[in-house]
This record gives sequence, structure tokens and C-alpha cells, in this order.
Amino acid sequence: MPLALNAAQNPDAVATVMARSGETLTYRELNERSIQLAHVFASAGLSSGDVVAILMENNIRYHEVYWAAVRSGMYVCAVNRYLTADEAAFIVNDSGAMALITSASMATASDIVPLLEDCPLRLVIDGPIEGFEPCEALMAEQPTKAPEDELLGDFMNYSSGTTGRPKGIKRPLTGKGFNEPSNLDGLTHQLYGLNSDTVYLSTAPLYHSAPLAFTAAVHSWGGTNVIMEGFDPTEALDLIERHRVTHSQWVPTMFIRMLKLDESERARSDLSSHQVAIHAAAPCPIDVKKQMIEWWGPIVMEYYGGTELNGMTFCNSEEWLTHEGTVGKPIMGTLHICDEQGTELPVGEAGIIYFEREVQAFTYHNDPAKTLASQHPEHPLWTKLGDIGYLDGDGYLYLTDRESFMIISGGVNIYPQEIEDAMVMHPKVADIAVIGVPNADLGEEVKAVVQPADGVLADQQTRNELLAHAAGLLARYKVPRSIDFIDQLPRLETGKLYKRRLRDAYWAEETPETKQ
Repeated sequence: MPLALNAAQNPDAVATVMARSGETLTYRELNERSIQLAHVFASAGLSSGDVVAILMENNIRYHEVYWAAVRSGMYVCAVNRYLTADEAAFIVNDSGAMALITSASMATASDIVPLLEDCPLRLVIDGPIEGFEPCEALMAEQPTKAPEDELLGDFMNYSSGTTGRPKGIKRPLTGKGFNEPSNLDGLTHQLYGLNSDTVYLSTAPLYHSAPLAFTAAVHSWGGTNVIMEGFDPTEALDLIERHRVTHSQWVPTMFIRMLKLDESERARSDLSSHQVAIHAAAPCPIDVKKQMIEWWGPIVMEYYGGTELNGMTFCNSEEWLTHEGTVGKPIMGTLHICDEQGTELPVGEAGIIYFEREVQAFTYHNDPAKTLASQHPEHPLWTKLGDIGYLDGDGYLYLTDRESFMIISGGVNIYPQEIEDAMVMHPKVADIAVIGVPNADLGEEVKAVVQPADGVLADQQTRNELLAHAAGLLARYKVPRSIDFIDQLPRLETGKLYKRRLRDAYWAEETPETKQ
């Protein structure tokens, strides 16, 4: 149901509540404020097809910016709030954004201004920042009546840049009117049962594509979003009880942190309202997911897909329990598993995952070479995200690892994900990344970089204990040859790991001998 209709029928219903501050936004307020901001965009000369960039923390005002752009037929480019000024400016410039909206909490925003090439409209909410106009003052001058013939906009998100320079993902606009239901609205209702009674716990940053897309879908259905300002495992469980949460979304690292809570902390919250727990963004270790289903019941649902929306798989708890480790069957696109030359592989053999669509699903903005590289060498409508996996005889997909993370040691392919999954639930491990590092004889060797659990010594005894644990679960050639300890792994709030930064540190130290 369109946002405007929700506002007309249930104006005082709560659209959004911030978890810690308790600040709320009704559907009337959300609709009227997004209309006023849409008028601000129009008065500045912006029109359908333009890009609006958002650089903001999880904030009660985030969605009014989103809806203002979407109801104006524009692209919304949500920028990672933790980027440096240079990194954020690259995305704003590369996207061609005509407007940048930020908040007074974003200390780096003023440093971005001199780096911008052409972004004429710069607005700040909740206080002043040099180089930005006050958003609230401009909105106050505008009417709350929506313009006629509003068009439906879309996301233009950038990849996280965990394996290279961020890539802008752009899809053609549908040409639909703003008040027509979107494909996402139908999909979320069909798969997860979103409706006006939904209370959705959003655990991750809104700059990430999935949290922003799902919270927008909740608004389309007239439900309530509970937005966490930052993730904390005990707080998340308490919020389910306090707000009688029905739906939620997680990443595997959040599951791991909740499972490592004391039993008393896990049991203290009433989770009986909880109907659907969605997870995605990264592969989930089998043991972790099994424990989550045992704890929460068969409400855990998983999907696999990228911001590119070139394809998607889905599985519920029942399917997963009969196909442990799967990320489901395709619900969007047709799957093909191919080798590096593009030859399709038989069932059970791991290779590059391609989704086939009837039309070109996306392009990488300003980068035709990357767009071409994502396409199958013979079938341009088959596209890849860079993941490796295989299909079983029932058509279920299993992820093996990222193409760029695979370790080739002495000519043998080793997938870090399998090693990480085997070691991450050890009680002395808070987090782990497995990477390939230079080896003069083998080309690469396996190294584990471990963030110790609180109170655990980063010493040789711990190292030996973890290596022995790995040796009991893995083939000998997969066991890490060494373990380094680190205070904090460079992981995004979305759960994704900046593994490239870890690898680069080791490969930068490469000796002339290992280069040969």
C-alpha cells in the first residue's frame, strides 16, 4: 500500500521509532515531510533520474529523505557514514549526485565540500555545518500537498568496497507512478508476510541496501520500524520483547554474538512475538544457524542476492534443515555454475555463480569494463557477483566463498569460509578472518587472523589450542599454517569484512623471493 494511502488511512500510526532515544515519527509526519523535501528538490532544479546522496547515521529523519527522493522519481545513493571525506566524496562525485543530505552528527561532512565536483544542493538537518544549508528552514517554506504525477525512483547503492573500489549499481527506472506497488513490496509480503501489523527490528545501518530496502517495504505496508542506532546483542533481544517485534533482519556475526551471551542473558527476554528472522549479507556457519533455529524455532529465513538484484535465492528453516548449509533455491533468475572459462559445471561441482535474467538487470555506473567483467563470456544476460558455489541434485545452492578470497596453495584451491566456519564458534574466538599470504614455495599459504574473546590472552598457548581445534575439524592442507592476533577485525556494521585490507598488509610485505 503506498505511503500516501497509509498516511491518509492511519495518520497517527507510528512509522518509525528509534530504539534508544524512543523518538517516533507518524505516517502523517513522514508523508508530509517527504513531500516538503520533494518540493525543495524541485525548486532547486532537480528532476526524475537525478541522484540524491544521503550521508547520515541511523536517524529518525533518514526515511523522509529517502521517500522525498523516491517520490520524485530520483535515485537514492546511501553513503557509508564511516567513510573518510575522500572516500565519501568519490561516491558523491562518481554517482553524479545533484544533492547531498547530511546531519549535524557527521563531522566529516564539512571536509567533503571542497572535494565535490558538482553537487549544487547541500542540506544539513539537526544543526549547522559549514557549506550546507539548513534543511528544516527550506522545508518549512514548502507545502505539504504532493505534486501531481509523482514517479517512482530507485536505489543507486555502491558496493561496500571490501574487495576493491566501490562500484555504483544502477538499474533503469521502471516508469511507474509513485503510488503503484513496487516489486519489492510484493516480494516482501509473499516471502515474509509483511503487512500493517508488522513491527520490524532493523539491526544494521540504513546506508546498507538491505536495511533501507526492507524498512521502506515496511512503510509501504503500513507497519512500524524499530531502528537500532547501533547493534548490541542484549539490547536487540530486549527490543523484541519491549516492542513486540514480529519481523527482524540479521547478519551471521550478530547471530554469533548472541549465541556467545551467557544463558541468563539469552533467556531474559520474551521472544514470543517474533515470527520471522531474516538473514543474509554473508554465509552463515552451519553450526551457528542450527543453534539459532534450535533457540528461536523454525522462523529463521535466508536469502542470497546482491544489491545488483541480478538474481535471488530463498530458503526457510524447514528447507534448510533438510539441506544443511544451503542458501536456497532461486526465486529470481536462473542459476548456472561455471568454471573460469564459462563452461557449465555438473551438479555438486563448485564454480562461479551466474544468474540468468531475461533483460540486463544492472550496470556498474561509469564503469563499462566492470559491467562487462560481470557478464558470462558467451551469455551477456548471465551475470555474476563474484561468489563461488555449487548446486545439489534438488537444485539448492550452496556458497563456497568469494572468488577473490580463494587461496591457491601449491595449485590446490582452498576456501577460507570453510576454515572460518570451523573455528569461529571456539569460545576463545570473538571473530576470525582466514586469508592467503605469500609463500615462496607454494605461492600462498593459509593464515588465520583472530580477534580473541574478551579476557583471552593472545599468546602461543591460545594459538596452539586454536590450531589443534582446527586440525580436528579440517583436512591437513586447510589448517592454518599460522595465526596472528588482532584487537579488532575491520568488519562493517553490516557484517561484511574488509578482507582486502588484511590481505594488503601481508602482500605489501612480500619479499622478492615470494614474487617469483
